[in-house]
Amino acid sequence: MTANVKKVAILTAGGLAPCLSSAVAALIERYTEVAPEVEIICYIGGYKGLLEGTSIAVGPELRKNAYKLYKFGGSPIGNSRVKLTNVKDCVKRGLVKEGQDPQQVAADQLVKDKVDVLHTIGGDDTNTAAADLAAFLKKNGYNLNVVGMPKTIDNDVYPIAQSLGAWTAAEEGAKFFANVVSEHSANPRMLIVHEVMGRNCGWLTAATAVEYRKLLDGMEFVPSIGVTRARREVHGVYIPELDFNVEAEAKRLRKIMDEQDCVNIFVSEGAGVETIIAEMESKGQDVPRDAFGHPRLDKINPGAWFADQFAEMLGAEKTLVQKSGYFSRAAASNKADKELIIKCANKAVEAAFTGVGGVVGQDENKGNELRACEFERIKGGKPFNTNLPWFDDLLAAIGQPKGE
Repeated sequence: MTANVKKVAILTAGGLAPCLSSAVAALIERYTEVAPEVEIICYIGGYKGLLEGTSIAVGPELRKNAYKLYKFGGSPIGNSRVKLTNVKDCVKRGLVKEGQDPQQVAADQLVKDKVDVLHTIGGDDTNTAAADLAAFLKKNGYNLNVVGMPKTIDNDVYPIAQSLGAWTAAEEGAKFFANVVSEHSANPRMLIVHEVMGRNCGWLTAATAVEYRKLLDGMEFVPSIGVTRARREVHGVYIPELDFNVEAEAKRLRKIMDEQDCVNIFVSEGAGVETIIAEMESKGQDVPRDAFGHPRLDKINPGAWFADQFAEMLGAEKTLVQKSGYFSRAAASNKADKELIIKCANKAVEAAFTGVGGVVGQDENKGNELRACEFERIKGGKPFNTNLPWFDDLLAAIGQPKGE
């Protein structure tokens, strides 16, 4: 241990994922284990709290009870979608005054709080914001290290092989649909669209379908009264990385509808977005966007668009669109995620004491070595590898052509 670390700060930011509470717990536990003399504070509400200087100190009682946080979803210290380089948005929110640089305000607050290491827990936006802040600190002579941890249920951060919380989100999304699928019995010729989170990456949609089919594997059905696997099966999986022929898929799904009286499809919220946006803009409609410039997918409703595309061609009498995102992303970490989170937290503390900045995760360009990946290499939008054997197996099992 070489760096002089006397005080660290933790913040969580961006959307929720089933890792935030556990990551906060793991960091607190690790510092308490290896360096109990190090002070810990948590900024409330992500970068918003940093700009406002709102934080809480981690005292003896919280250190003692940190293990309880593993049982909770969400973030115990709150999140926000604040981009430090989006000056206009920060001013609009009242987080900085006109003429102030949010990065400067954040840096000054860290200095005021005597923070030596800032731990950011978030996705690509959070960690690219952390990268910008780290570069600003270095450029302006601030002696402060930033060490991030990768949170996103989309699992789409370069060069991180497995983002924290993604495994749990897939498992919880499967549980969600295990109940929703029973709606097929509420109406003849039912089309159920399960919209899964994933702006640019179809990993979560595909992984959720796989986890759901594992649940089906463990069920006992009663065919004599119509309780069959075929009616609860996944009939189609649509993700941003693969194009598909609408007419051909509609013909395939129409046959399933005629035979089973229902069709169940899994759709990534990012699938078809470019087409939907083009349609909106051609009609002169505004495309809602967040502080990072991303289209507001909750306003665009890709699931509803898919339902509209297929309903008439399938002869659906009723269509149901259900979104598992908020259910799955707010869950507590499962066993696999918890184990990975603890490993990442331990490595993050090690990086703090050795003065190494970056985002701690499995570096896919270095044989999935767990390390602090350099900030300049961190970016979002990593596509799902559709050539993975388990994905080919999924499509083959449900009889869906792979497409392009």
